[in-house]
Amino acid sequence: MNTKPELLAPAGSLEKLKWAVAYGADAVYFGSEFGSLRSYAGNFTFEDAAVGLDYLHARGKKGYVALNIYPFSDEYEKLTQTAQTLDELGADAFIVADLGVLTELKKLNLNADLHISTQANTTSYQAIMAYKALGAKRVNLARELSINQIKEIQTKTSGKIETEVFIHGAVCFSYSGRCAISDYMTGYHANRGECKHPCRWQYALMEEKRPGEFYPVFEDERGLYFFNNKDLALFPFVPALAAAGVNSIKIEGRMKAIHYIASTVSFYRQVLDGKQFTEQEGLDLLGQIPNRGYSYGFMKGEITPDDYSTGESLSKAQSLFVGNALAEKKDGKTQIEVRNKIKAGDKLEVLKPDGSITEIKMPTPLQTIGGKTEQEVNNSRFILINQDLPEYSILRKIL
Repeated sequence: MNTKPELLAPAGSLEKLKWAVAYGADAVYFGSEFGSLRSYAGNFTFEDAAVGLDYLHARGKKGYVALNIYPFSDEYEKLTQTAQTLDELGADAFIVADLGVLTELKKLNLNADLHISTQANTTSYQAIMAYKALGAKRVNLARELSINQIKEIQTKTSGKIETEVFIHGAVCFSYSGRCAISDYMTGYHANRGECKHPCRWQYALMEEKRPGEFYPVFEDERGLYFFNNKDLALFPFVPALAAAGVNSIKIEGRMKAIHYIASTVSFYRQVLDGKQFTEQEGLDLLGQIPNRGYSYGFMKGEITPDDYSTGESLSKAQSLFVGNALAEKKDGKTQIEVRNKIKAGDKLEVLKPDGSITEIKMPTPLQTIGGKTEQEVNNSRFILINQDLPEYSILRKIL
């Protein structure tokens, strides 16, 4: 009988790590200040990593550290020293893409496991078993695989090495994220964690014999985005992936906000725990957060034009994240940290860590910390409400 896959969530900061745990993640992955492919995600100092790993382990969760850059020769010493320090702090695994890094970390006899990154674009069981021979405990399967190809791989690898599949989040225009467009156009290196995402910019056409004459191609008022893939949302495939024996399902998004973390982790936690959603119900719930439209990508077996952007660089979210509940009560009331703008009398939707969704109405007037009353409170301030909400509850305005 197959066990339930691990739910692996992104953590771009210590705060996001705690949100992922609150909403049901079994493990989180994060980057260190050196060696991660998300240079702008915030990333963890050694002090952050120590706090985060202790927080995870105290709750029976795991923490994996991304060391998945492709380093130059003179960077290996710093990378191995980073790994040794994080290993001493209790990292459960290191996520690597480069064969040299895998080999050098294996020589260190670390306590942490070694996981192969999506950047390695692993598409065959032969490659998976080769990574096992080199010391890997887990391999992330390339996003270019279909469910049938994954099932075939599992028949050859199950019980021998762990596998992991990305089931939600942004998809790179290039093959498994190996892209040089950012390097060429901006001087920022995608495979060094610096990608500026030029695939999501707006472009125009120029005819060969008319240099300098640019022809915009509009699908709507915002223009056409040629290379901008839709986001993955593979929730209908989770039962099949679990039945095939995939060990971990992974959410993309170390640079995303806590609203994204809460919404996606909560949703996939419920899917893993057996709650059934229709396709439309799932898309409606995931549509509360900013997205580029959703697609099943290669998972269904083929790619069609519908799997790419239909013209908008970013689909309009169906809700606006405006605040969250804190643990500490004041005068018997729940403290709300305002993250956007809340007005007196607003009807807000509340997403709680158990996955339930309710609706509440803000009092008129709003009571701020210190006893003042106001009709509108903007971000970075705090208000009090009579409703008893658990810590980490999300408050959002439906648009």
